[in-house]
Amino acid sequence: MNSKKLLSPEHREELLNILKTRFAKNMNRHPGISWEQVRAKLENNADKLWSLSEMESTGGEPDVTGFDRESSEFIFVDCSAESPKGRRSICYDREALESRKEFKPQNNVLDMAAGMGVEVLTEEQYRKLQNFGDFDTKTSSWVLTPEKIRKLGGALFCDRRYDTVFTYHNGAESYYAARGFRGILKV
Repeated sequence: MNSKKLLSPEHREELLNILKTRFAKNMNRHPGISWEQVRAKLENNADKLWSLSEMESTGGEPDVTGFDRESSEFIFVDCSAESPKGRRSICYDREALESRKEFKPQNNVLDMAAGMGVEVLTEEQYRKLQNFGDFDTKTSSWVLTPEKIRKLGGALFCDRRYDTVFTYHNGAESYYAARGFRGILKV
């Protein structure tokens, strides 16, 4: 394992305490799951704990939103009220970034997610997250875009307005201060 992706013992405990507190405050997101089960999985997956630290440090406020019975993994999703602050003002992918002649953003969604060790939410996963609260009422979040749409130059994003979740499109090279992305991680 890459030593850069290991947390110090202090950082590890601090993160586990943050996750435990958030878990306890939001039991509606994970009925039937105990923190002890989650902690045991996290303690045996240092690389996943590092990814959760990346989610946390960029403002994602990750929390458990389910359990995948097939893989026996807990599902963590960014549950910040608005699109994570540390992941905004980025275009969709590397191709879009390289296509910009000027005013290039610092990064792109797909590379940033891969670097964090997480996946970008699909539209379906985004809509499922909205069952736990009202997310992105002032911001928007890029979602994983089907290849057919991406080949034509577009990319998808979602938000919540008028108590409804909307899916929109934009050029993949576009970026906005109020648009980021939400990640998902299975542990």
